Amino acid sequence: MSPNDILFRIKLLFSKDKELYAFCFRLLGFPPRHIGLYRLAFIHRSRSTVIGKERKANNERLEYLGDAILGAIVADILYQMFPRKHEGFLTNTRSKIVKRETLSKIAQKMGLDKVVHPVVTNHTHNSYIYGNALEALVGAVYLDQGYERCKAFVQQRIIDPHINIRSIAHTEINFKSKLLEWGQKYHVPISFELVETSVDGSNSQMFRSMISLCGRPVSEATGYTKKESHQIASKNALHRITTDDDFRNEILTRATALTIIKG
Repeated sequence: MSPNDILFRIKLLFSKDKELYAFCFRLLGFPPRHIGLYRLAFIHRSRSTVIGKERKANNERLEYLGDAILGAIVADILYQMFPRKHEGFLTNTRSKIVKRETLSKIAQKMGLDKVVHPVVTNHTHNSYIYGNALEALVGAVYLDQGYERCKAFVQQRIIDPHINIRSIAHTEINFKSKLLEWGQKYHVPISFELVETSVDGSNSQMFRSMISLCGRPVSEATGYTKKESHQIASKNALHRITTDDDFRNEILTRATALTIIKG
């Protein structure tokens, strides 16, 4: 047992944060130096609390930092892993790895749902909260341990156990791009319209978008960003196109008629 491990165990015996220390040690693989950073990483804004001189303290600032650090680390890893790939490939692969759905699933597998307890009833947004907490955790590790230790944590505790980079790099997930490609192939005009904006129970902004094919509204979806609402609506539209022959034939007939009129 190293001197650092002995010191950590002694500190743990007399700490009021025994459970948090133990959880972080199991999660990170090393003892935290500044436990307050990790405590803050697990405080959702719906449970903002007073820490020190701050009026309201939550994990939003750490989430902001962690998002940037995680993106840089993943870019670093991809740059080394794919030395001959172009910038577009690297950017697209990074976006797949750090997207909200992926991070949220990983966060729950890591047990962050056991320590983050938001005051939110919406199940969909709840799942994003855990991904946000994972980003905040990355920010905490960076501030507590520095870049190299943080990079090792991301590689060994997030990517290696939960993400097959080479597989995900070749997985198509951009439903909006697929829909636009289909429209271009069959000369189907596609439009995206922001129908409304609103807020949910935790005061988070939401966006509702509608997709029209040949001027006909065919799919609506709500997301916490316009991009997310476009992706979900595009996924739904593609599902209709590929599973409903009558619907697809109707759209293609409309497209043909529009082409004749324009011609």
